[in-house]
Amino acid sequence: MHEFELIKKYFSKLSKSNKSSLNLNDDVFFDKKKNLAISIDTYNEGTHFIHFKKPDLVIKKILRSSISDLICKGVLPKFYFISGSGNKKTFSKSNLSKISKSLSQEQEKYRVFLCGGDTTFSDKLSFSITSVGYSKKIIYRNKAKLNDNIYVTGNLGDSYAGLQVLKNKIKVKKKINDYFVNKYYQPDIQIALTKKLLKFANSSIDISDGLIVDLEKMINKQSLSFTLNESSIPISIHLEKLIQNKKLDKSSLISNGDDYQILFTANSNKSRIILNTSKNLGIKITKIGKINSGNKKSELIDQKGKQIVLKNKGYTHLF
Repeated sequence: MHEFELIKKYFSKLSKSNKSSLNLNDDVFFDKKKNLAISIDTYNEGTHFIHFKKPDLVIKKILRSSISDLICKGVLPKFYFISGSGNKKTFSKSNLSKISKSLSQEQEKYRVFLCGGDTTFSDKLSFSITSVGYSKKIIYRNKAKLNDNIYVTGNLGDSYAGLQVLKNKIKVKKKINDYFVNKYYQPDIQIALTKKLLKFANSSIDISDGLIVDLEKMINKQSLSFTLNESSIPISIHLEKLIQNKKLDKSSLISNGDDYQILFTANSNKSRIILNTSKNLGIKITKIGKINSGNKKSELIDQKGKQIVLKNKGYTHLF
């Protein structure tokens, strides 16, 4: 069963009386009266992170991806709660020391503070993080407008390439190896853009499951479609060289998620303010497509204007 089918069938009815739940169709809970935004994420070893050999890096990946849910909504994260399930081996003194040090570094970097959590014994390693922030308004998921431009921050695909390197499916020189592995464990979340987004974005989401599948989520309750230009989708110089040297498929690399960049739509009259914001903050913001009427099929097109058929649109939560 697909994640959204599960939510619709068993849980949506439980949230009907509370508007702040946003019909369980967004990444956050938002209480407009209290200016309160909350998100929660769970991460399992083997599914959301490859292994726990580097606990200091795994915990950074987990925290950054968690607060990314608030950042893409235009909300600065302030507090977080963390719960962990594991055993004596995974929660050894050495590992706990590394986790504590990394969390301290992340707190200083992103100005967030630990407020509580829980620990339980389990043979299966899992973490859950609840992130809390305050804002008078947020950018909702299903507010894209017809003819909106589609934008994305940063570069896509480096994290997935890092995962393939860790799995020994891609072999590169150590310097490039370290670059991609670092992007896998420490995604470049765009916290400096958080409040600026409120000035121009009509809808937004962070890219966790993949560009295509997350864009589909962003317009899933609207009678809209999209056109994406593969050549416009930003990738790093390192990934561009990797694609050339290994003869890899760009559309596949940028569709597998774990980027945690911000995907948003905006009216064409906001293009100048977006350009200026990009320059002033030193953050890459790239126009990659357009929102169309629901009468037209969504498509990813190549440089010749031909549609690219993807075998995999991104990660799908199945139960």
